[in-house]
Formats: sequence, C-alpha cells, structure tokens
Amino acid sequence: MTHAKVADIAPLFQSFERLKLCLEAFIEGKSVTATATELLPELTTLLQLGEQFQLSEFEQLIIVLGTALELEPNFRGLCEQAQGDRQKPYLTLGLVLAALPGAHWSVLSPQSPLHYWQLIRTDSQCSLTDSPIGLDPRILCYLLGQPALDTQLSDRMLPLAAAETDNLPSSYQQITQQLVDLWGNATAKGPLPLVKVLGTDGNVNSEIVASVCEQLGLQLMALPVAALPTDINELKQLQRCWEREAILSGSVLLLDGELGIKDAPHQQAAIAHFLETLSTPVIYSGRNSFGPLRRPMVTLEVPSLTHAEQTDLWHTHLGVTGAHEEINWNALAAQFKLTPTGIRSVCQQYQTDALKSSGTDKSPVETSQFHSHHRLWTLCRQQARPQLDDLAQRIEATATWEDLVLPDRQRQVLNDIATHLNYRARVYQDWGFAQKSDRGLGISALFYGESGTGKTMAAEVLAQACRLDLYRIDLSTVVSKYIGETEKNLRRIFDAAETGGVILLFDEADALFGKRTEVKDSHDRHANIEVSYLLQRMEAYQGLAILTSNLKDSLDKAFLRRLRFMVPFPFPDAEARAQIWQRIFPAQTPTQNLDYTRLGQLKIAGGNIRNIALNAAFLAAQADHPVTMGHIRQAAQRDYLKLEKLLTTEELKGWE
Repeated sequence: MTHAKVADIAPLFQSFERLKLCLEAFIEGKSVTATATELLPELTTLLQLGEQFQLSEFEQLIIVLGTALELEPNFRGLCEQAQGDRQKPYLTLGLVLAALPGAHWSVLSPQSPLHYWQLIRTDSQCSLTDSPIGLDPRILCYLLGQPALDTQLSDRMLPLAAAETDNLPSSYQQITQQLVDLWGNATAKGPLPLVKVLGTDGNVNSEIVASVCEQLGLQLMALPVAALPTDINELKQLQRCWEREAILSGSVLLLDGELGIKDAPHQQAAIAHFLETLSTPVIYSGRNSFGPLRRPMVTLEVPSLTHAEQTDLWHTHLGVTGAHEEINWNALAAQFKLTPTGIRSVCQQYQTDALKSSGTDKSPVETSQFHSHHRLWTLCRQQARPQLDDLAQRIEATATWEDLVLPDRQRQVLNDIATHLNYRARVYQDWGFAQKSDRGLGISALFYGESGTGKTMAAEVLAQACRLDLYRIDLSTVVSKYIGETEKNLRRIFDAAETGGVILLFDEADALFGKRTEVKDSHDRHANIEVSYLLQRMEAYQGLAILTSNLKDSLDKAFLRRLRFMVPFPFPDAEARAQIWQRIFPAQTPTQNLDYTRLGQLKIAGGNIRNIALNAAFLAAQADHPVTMGHIRQAAQRDYLKLEKLLTTEELKGWE
C-alpha cells in the first residue's frame, strides 16, 4: 500500500482495535459499554455504502467486522474463543447478534440489505445463525478504495471509454442532449425510463451513450444480449449483481442488441424480463422488439450523418490542402454513408498507406503524389464490406462494356444508369435535389429477359465501370414463412448496403417482388406487407438496386411505376450470338479455325455460350490442342442434353 492509501483507511484499522476490545469483553462475559456509533470508523467509503444501501449501524458493524477477519488474522482466534469452538474461526450471525451493540433480528431476513444486495456471503447448507459470514470481495475492495468488478460481470461486460460531446457531429449532439435532459429531469419516483436507441451502427450508439455518461459523470458498461443467461435464476442473479455494481460505481448499462441476438422465444423472454425489471439506468441499442414492457420506454432514433457532416469529418481528419485538390469530397459523402468511426478508420489507413508509398517519415500532406481520390474510394468500399459480406454474396465484377453484347437502345439505358450513379453528388447535393426532397433518390432498375441473356453481366459492367461493389441477394435466405422475418432480413441488407452505396442485385426477383394479391387470409396480408416494406426501402435506398426477372408481367405494376429504369434483354439473334462467340475466349486461349458466323447459328443465349466455350476449352486442354470447332461441337452436344434439346441440322449447317 502507498502512504496515501494507508492514510485513507487508517480509521478502519483504528476501529479494528475497538472491535477487538468488544469481542474480548464478550469472551470474558463483560458487558459492552461502547455504542455502535462509537465502534464505527469515520470512513468515507463505509458512509457511502451505508447511504447507498440504507444500512443500519449494526449492519455496518457487521461489514467492518467482516473486513477485520479479511485483513487481521488474529480476529479468527477471537471468533473461536467467542463461540467456544475451535472449529469456528469465522464470523456468524449468531455471534454478531450476541456480541455487538445495536443488534437486531431483522438482519436475518432475506430482504435485509446485507442479504438482498449480497454484501455478505453465507452458507445455505447451515442454519442462518450458525452459517459462516464472509464479506463479498467486491465490497471489501470498495471499502479499501480499490477498483474491482465482480467476475459475474467482468466475464460478460466491457467498460466503454468516455466520449467528448464536442467531438460528435451536431445531429448526434442533439440526441445526446435529449438523453441528458431525460435523465436530468427524471424524478426519484420509480425507475428511470428504459431508453431504446435506434441506429444502423452499434458503434455510433455507443459513442452517443458514452457522451451522455461523460456529461452526467457516470460510468458506462456494455453487455451483449448474447451474454444474457436464459435460465431465470441465473438471470436474476446477474441482474442483482449488476444493480449492486450500478449503485456502487454510478454506472449505466448499455445492452447491445446489434449483434448476437437469437430469435428463440426463451432468449427474447430473457431480454424482456431483464429490461423491464432492472431498477438501475439501462439503454438498449438495437432494433429488436420485445412487445409491451411493464416499464416506461423512450425511443431515440439516431439519424444518418448529413452530407455536410460527412464532408466536415473528411476535412477534419485529412485537412483541406493543395495536396487534396484531386479528392472529390462531395462524391465520397454522396456515395458512402460511413459513420464517424468508419471515416476515421479510412483516414488512418489512408495516411498509413501514404507514408509507406512515400518511403519517408514525412507527413501525408507532404507526399502529394500519393493523395488520390481513387485510393480513398477503394478504402471506403473496403470499410463497408464486412457488414454486407455476411448477408449477401459479393460478386467480383470483371466484365466491361466490351464484353457486353446488346442492342444500342439497351446499351444507352445502361449508360444512363451509370451517369446517374456517377453524377449523384452534383445533382443531389450541388444542385439541391436532395434538399428539396429525400424521396425517390434511390436508383432502381429492372433487367428482364430470358435466362442467360446478360442481365447479371450487365450488373457487373455497371459495378466495374462505377467502381462499386456488387452483391447478389440470395432470396432463399431472405423470404421467410414467419411473419416479420422477411422485413427484418431486408432491413439488415439495406442498412448494411447504405454504408457503401453498393449495387444490390436481386436475382430472379419474381418470388419476392411478385404481384400483390387480394387479401383473402393472413398469408396474403403478410405477403403484401413484405412488398410494401420493400417498396419503401427501394425508394429510400441511396444506391442502385437491380432486379432481374425472366417475366416482367409477373411483377406488380405498382412496383414497376416506382422503378427509374427498365431494361429488356432480348434473346440474341445470330449476329449478336456471333459477336458473343468472338469475345467469349480470353486472349490467352489458343484457338484454331473458329467460324464465328457458323457458331452464331447455335440458338442459345449468352450464358449457354459461355458454358459451351468453357467445356470446349477443357476438351482441348485434355487433347493438348487449340480449341477447334470440333471441341465446341462436342461441348454443345453435352450442353444441349442438359437443356433436353438436340442440335438441329440448321444449327450445324456448314460445320463439316
């Protein structure tokens, strides 16, 4: 111990001497003349403990005597003598009731503060008066002024550092002030209202709550919902332990429901019970609903950063200098909806890369040759990927405009889509369309046509041309028979996609985006709710959502009216098929005497052409020979078998 700490607890050791005299008098059968007040030390932590848990002087004496047994070994011998039993070198309630002044039988009640708040530990296998009493380690540390956390909590919870409000964007500061006002104006009657913070990013929610705690002088601990026990007795034990800690340390609990939440009813019931019965301040971060709770609840929605706030954050972390002239701040802010943490991470990585590129110890500002809008754009894409990679399939877009064989009309519409993507910042922000209305800013397109006609390739071309990530949505993982689950899955996808403004490809979307039905039963109503929710998210989505369908007529007309672009993909004619054949083989592939006009006679779509070309290449590789018309014919015959078709004489005309 340092001298400062010894001085702090000196009154505690002085009280040990008085308690020793008290026990010795009891052993000798003498009456104790000292009162409880005279025996208690003038110890700040003990006074605080008494006030916080409403302890009587007698109960405080038990705490002090329990501390003495932990710190002064000779007290164990006194306990043996006082109880006339060498097998009892410990404190019991029977002993303190007999030996200490101010004793009261209420200390035996399970509802007494000592038992209820688990300030002392007893043995449930013994009678109450004969049970050994042990001071809880957390209480001992508190009395000695030592930081500690019960292992029940430390195994599950994580302390969060304080956050400065001034460092938060203004829209977040408004949420922070609302919460400060809410708790600052709360009355002492009943528990504080449960606060539910809704936001698309758990880190942002944590920063906001941490800022509130900083202003109010409170500590903050985070508990993932996955760490909550589902057994009711374990849950109650954890709850009691946390409430005690919240009182001791002035802490707020952030129950983090962003990750790890299960859909099992018992898990939902555990969370609901924990939230509605906890008597200390708690904030729930997440979008899950638990039905009506028997506790007041206030919901605060965390908005996305405004365009101006994002731009300011970029400037704050990178600065506005001549070295950054080539960076299009507006385009970054318009395309990527990163959180403050995300922007900070991108900037740190960018500056690290800049120093590595320069090969010097100069600051990034001095290495202007590295400063590149292209590099920042790439880092933003990478920052946005982790959330969506778990929800959808990322497609590495390699196809280019040269690979795409389509009529001029369709190519022009695709070029228009690319233009809308590339000039969003100028039109929406610089020219004020976003300020006039935030509805309908999403770019949506329907690609329809037979399978294999180039719909997915066209999406790849757009992603590659606009330098955006492309994600294919697996509808089997989205549509659910359980009410509300499909909307939840769609919300997760769209929320994650907003971060990177990615291109969403809902492949074979007929099942999900089909015609809304006349409501005849609950299933029809459920299906219509799903479609309505999807329409709302499509309209608000800030990126490009592409739907592919084999049959346009199967889609709801009301939905089609919401789409900005519709692109038909016709079955390729002979000339188009010949062009596809000319482009299908990579430059490195050896070919020999291929007649593209005759290959164009095969009445198949581009997707089948690719399959046949690939299989022909394997046949040629096996024969250690360039790809020939013969290899393609063999591959075509096998592909036609899969299609349950036969090569016709017309298709093979002139091949021999």
